[in-house]
Amino acid sequence: MNGTDDSERELGGDDAVAAEYVLGTLGAEDRAAAARRNEEDAAFARLVDRWEVTLAPMGDAYAPIEPPVAVKQGLDRRLFANAATPTTAKAGLWQSLAFWRGLTVAALAALALYIALPLVSPPPPVAPAGRLVASLAPQQSDVHYFVVYDARAKDIGLSHVTGERASDRDFELWVIENNQPPQSIGVIPAGSNVHLAVSRDLQQKIASGAVFAISLEPKGGSPTGAPTGPVVAAGDLRDI
Repeated sequence: MNGTDDSERELGGDDAVAAEYVLGTLGAEDRAAAARRNEEDAAFARLVDRWEVTLAPMGDAYAPIEPPVAVKQGLDRRLFANAATPTTAKAGLWQSLAFWRGLTVAALAALALYIALPLVSPPPPVAPAGRLVASLAPQQSDVHYFVVYDARAKDIGLSHVTGERASDRDFELWVIENNQPPQSIGVIPAGSNVHLAVSRDLQQKIASGAVFAISLEPKGGSPTGAPTGPVVAAGDLRDI
């Protein structure tokens, strides 16, 4: 990573926007603007490509599954719905940079869908949320994490963006449901992409629309079962 990239990573800006675009945590208007920049701005597109590579290991914990035929059929309909003729459409699309970028994004979205939504037949009466994401933004700190929660795998994947812990301190992840006291999910292991298992009772809290927060704690985590240090990052969960 060169000096410019390091500076952008520390300051946020375009680098943070690119990361949230890849993860899917941007709002509709911001995502549309980022998509346009991804087509038109080569520097921004490189940031998006880098984040796709950085966040890809978060899916390593999930076994691949065979995608449903309906997904490909749906992509075909969206990609070729406005084609005048098959021959004309193919000639124009194969030469279109926008098409290849769009196909890459669609393929990544489909891959995320394959990972997150295992096929079940018949479906259970009450299906938990498949996959949720959160951008845990800095709270009077420089700590920033991206989070992917997979309800079926009972797993939380965390991608470390910025902020370092001291050698005698740890980051601890908490789930906060409405006005209830925070409950610890666990100490966040050091590393760029890490995972935490989620207990059954915490799954229920997350499914009900809880918020994630990260506190700075003594080495090994809070000694009291409640946050003892400052909250350094927080964010709510969104459906993919």
